[in-house]
Amino acid sequence: MQQSELASQSSAMMHDGETPPAPLGRRIVVNATVVSAVFAAFLALEWISFIHEYKGLPVTPWNPGLGVVFAIMVYAGPTAGLILFAGVVASEAFVLDTDLGWNVVLSLAALTAASYTAIAGLVRRTLGLDSRLSHLRDVLILLCAGLCGAVASGTLLTALLVGVGTLDWPDVWNASVPLVIGDVIGIAVVTPLLLRLVIHRHHFDPLQIATFVSETLLLAGVIMVALFVILVRDGGGGHKLFYLLFLPVVAAALRRGLDGACVALATAQLGLVAFLHLRGYNTQVFTDFQTQMLVLTATGLIVGVAVTERRHADRVAREAQARAKQKESEAAQAARFNLVSGMASALAHEITQPMTAARALARSVQHILRTPGGDLKRADTNLTSMIAQIDHAGDVLRHVRDFLRRGAPQTSTIDVHTVVREAMTLVQADAAARKIAIKVTADPGLPPLHGDHVQLQQVLINLVHNAIEAVASTGRTGTVQVATRRSDDPCGVEIAVMDDGPGIAPDMVDRVFQPLATSKHEGLGLGLSISSSIVAAHGGRIWIHSAEPGQTEFRVFLPMSPPATM
Repeated sequence: MQQSELASQSSAMMHDGETPPAPLGRRIVVNATVVSAVFAAFLALEWISFIHEYKGLPVTPWNPGLGVVFAIMVYAGPTAGLILFAGVVASEAFVLDTDLGWNVVLSLAALTAASYTAIAGLVRRTLGLDSRLSHLRDVLILLCAGLCGAVASGTLLTALLVGVGTLDWPDVWNASVPLVIGDVIGIAVVTPLLLRLVIHRHHFDPLQIATFVSETLLLAGVIMVALFVILVRDGGGGHKLFYLLFLPVVAAALRRGLDGACVALATAQLGLVAFLHLRGYNTQVFTDFQTQMLVLTATGLIVGVAVTERRHADRVAREAQARAKQKESEAAQAARFNLVSGMASALAHEITQPMTAARALARSVQHILRTPGGDLKRADTNLTSMIAQIDHAGDVLRHVRDFLRRGAPQTSTIDVHTVVREAMTLVQADAAARKIAIKVTADPGLPPLHGDHVQLQQVLINLVHNAIEAVASTGRTGTVQVATRRSDDPCGVEIAVMDDGPGIAPDMVDRVFQPLATSKHEGLGLGLSISSSIVAAHGGRIWIHSAEPGQTEFRVFLPMSPPATM
């Protein structure tokens, strides 16, 4: 039973596009490997990132190791805080070589881990942070979480050191401000970058990677030039020119969305730290630049996620539009089948008549040919009539087949009279069966149209079929009139369908073209809605000219030139 359940779970996960869970032993090895890698990365980044101690506090305006661990907390859960605790202890012991006692070191590590663990748990469970950071809300929550965690951690750490006498109150500002800025900038730069890498880890395309790498190298070059101008050429007054970094960062955000912003910010941050370190700037100058870098980071992330969100919304809209068109096509197909289903018996009668006549003519010809001295002229006449009857039946079948076909719209030059004639061929049998006369009046000078022959034919059949059913519902004979004429607009054609049925109920007039709106017991409520969509796609319009009993009239206007988007 257990094996069956595991197999079904694995199959379901693979069906959803996810990787099935590995066996327990392998999962432990993978988790241990990840923990070891994160722990090693934390220590390496602590060593690399220009850390110096200020009375027991690891004061640095750049803390990328914290950003790495916080990304794991946000993605995998707050239990990753244990890595942060162990990393802080190891960093104090082996990287900073602190003189603090072990009780103070363990307290510092516990307070740091507890602060960020609590914040990570809050944003995951209470605020519902999405680790994909695909929305502006998630990026803002992450930035606020980094700020709150840094303030909480900095406050607790300085309070602890003041309490044990290591730090004096006048030193609190000098120690806590760089610490808070370093933690916030570490989370703001590194955490989004790692989270986006995790999201894309299964979607790397070699060509896309090559393009992205080439763009990143170009971006890095521009950023290095900007940093050179800011920190070297300006002779120490680089604060005035720091805005130059906004240009490549915002450009990357506009080009690649949040991913581009993350890469640009990481490149700018690494370059800034390297330049400041090589130039030998003191902690105060370092902190001033990192404060500006924090503003740049927030700006770049917000622009990047706004671009990503907009592109995602556009993609969703395009997919929804494609699905809507597909559904509309399926609905049109269903409506056509529904129409033909209703006319099936009448069509069968329409086909049976010419075939019966053709059979009788064929027997007559056979009898003439078998009779010595038979009338060959009469036989030829009968054969001609028989061929005409067979052609008529074939035309009916061809029109039905064309009407039921499904596929992409086939736009071409259309003769209005041909559309009307073929549509009447399909509805004539149904009208005759219900003893309803169809009268067609056509303006002989109508210009050709450009559109989909079958779709326009469906519009006309829908209107005439509805008129036939309306007249038939009165239980008496009646008339349906179809008129084609030039519109008052000289660049279009107007088609009118009139009947002497019971009219349209007032409560249906305003919603007759809405989907699923129908007054017929067996109607789908799709015919007029689809007709309206087809006419609109051709750049025309359809409306009720009269809803009165005995003089109901629908009109359709079609321009000679359809919209370019058709």
